[in-house]
Amino acid sequence: MNDAFDYARYDRIRPIRWLGDALELLDQRRLPFSVEYVRCARSDAVAEAIHALTVRGAPAIGIAAAWGAVLAAREVEAADGAEALQRLEPALQRLNAARPTAVNLAWALSRMRNALAGAGADWRQAAEREAQAIADEDLAANRRMGELGASLIAPGSGVLTHCNTGSLATAGFGTALGVIRAGVAQGRIERVFADETRPWMQGSRLTVWELQRDGIDATLIADAAASHLLRKGEVDWVVVGADRICANGDVANKIGTYQLAISARFHGKKFMVVAPSSTVDMATPSGDRIEIEERDPGELLGVGGARTVAEGVRAWNPVFDVTPAALIDAIVTERGIVEAPDAARMRALFGPPPVAA
Repeated sequence: MNDAFDYARYDRIRPIRWLGDALELLDQRRLPFSVEYVRCARSDAVAEAIHALTVRGAPAIGIAAAWGAVLAAREVEAADGAEALQRLEPALQRLNAARPTAVNLAWALSRMRNALAGAGADWRQAAEREAQAIADEDLAANRRMGELGASLIAPGSGVLTHCNTGSLATAGFGTALGVIRAGVAQGRIERVFADETRPWMQGSRLTVWELQRDGIDATLIADAAASHLLRKGEVDWVVVGADRICANGDVANKIGTYQLAISARFHGKKFMVVAPSSTVDMATPSGDRIEIEERDPGELLGVGGARTVAEGVRAWNPVFDVTPAALIDAIVTERGIVEAPDAARMRALFGPPPVAA
């Protein structure tokens, strides 16, 4: 991808808007039929929006939480950043608890804590500068990942993606969808398929809507059709995002990702994970140590608010699963590509795990 690449053509959506005194979040629960922004004037409103999936996608959650910390800072008085940090800690913990699996949330809040800890009397301005830097860096990282990931894909390829990893899930351009956008622009990708992604339908409600707005033709499939599609030879790469990448290369992502990796390997297809380095958690040695969030089982008992399951039936609703590193062909971050990831290759790019205090 060169300097002439037309980002504006493939990057028209912004899910997070900072207004100076409030945060506006594109309500992704109402897409694609209604484009509405939710105004959050307080930190706890941001935490609730994260928990309720008003805003979703690991990078976007981190950015929203950073702005939530800025809003919390409006409600306390302190002489310097260190004092402010003590008073802000309960609000930061509420933000952190909103979605425990996505490492970007804790990472962004850690950056906000560090910015405050070293700030003087201008600590509110320091917090705002840090939140803006987190958003700006994410957008730049996504564009870099698009370039790197697309370079792995041969011209004329077909790709399958899962959940939503585009502008809606980030500051803009997207992670896995950023690779797809860049690949389409370069003529490397000819066919795009998207899983519907039950039960919140991020693929059918969000991904194909995003791609349609950018003029990229995409075909929606049922989650259960993915293996059949791979067998038919329509797909060369499965390209997904991540909510947490462990020190050994294991990846937590939207439920259903693991089975796609198994099927891709069985059918001789490639599997790519695309995420910013903020999603890499070198402190977590393997996927066995990841807390997998579970949501209300009622989300599985109906469609569009209409119940489709008999009364008394139980449901299990994990939001994420873990794909072992052995099933992943490439992890793409803005720092570079880790092919055939394992602990040694992860350390080579991201450094050793942090020493426990």
